[in-house]
Amino acid sequence: MELGAKIKRLRLQCGLTQEELADRCELTKGYISQLENELTSPSIQTLLDVLSALGTTAAEFFSEDEEEQTVFTADDFFEKVTDTHTVTWLVPNSQKNEMEPIMLRLAPGAAMDKDMPHEGEEFGFVLAGEIVLHIGKKEHIARAGDAFYYESNKVHYLENRTAEQATVLWVASPPTF
Repeated sequence: MELGAKIKRLRLQCGLTQEELADRCELTKGYISQLENELTSPSIQTLLDVLSALGTTAAEFFSEDEEEQTVFTADDFFEKVTDTHTVTWLVPNSQKNEMEPIMLRLAPGAAMDKDMPHEGEEFGFVLAGEIVLHIGKKEHIARAGDAFYYESNKVHYLENRTAEQATVLWVASPPTF
């Protein structure tokens, strides 16, 4: 945890200058600046005084209940590119969540590796192209605009038998990708 950055963020949220915060805590503006820039470490009593002046407690300040990111942009995504497909993870670190959304681009004539049976459910929406969904011994065709949903308790995988790339929004619960 960056103590100084967090203090600065709180100070700015309170609409205080470094000098105003320093006055409230009987410290110098220079000390507050050093504290915010991680150039000094406060004593416990000084930290408690600063937090009190900022309208918070040590318990609230050190709480790890930071607001989780809700909106993810292309800058947050990461990709795995192979000769046959590209997997784009749309929510970084989603393995810790209940579900894991990805964007799959499957090259013409390519197939994903077979996924062995496991607990969970999977959902997909075909954004472009056409795929063949293999579940156990059955095949299901899904085209752009179609959705699929199945329990992951049989061998399953996607295949693109066409001459065009297929793009699928795919969500697994629990995360498996």
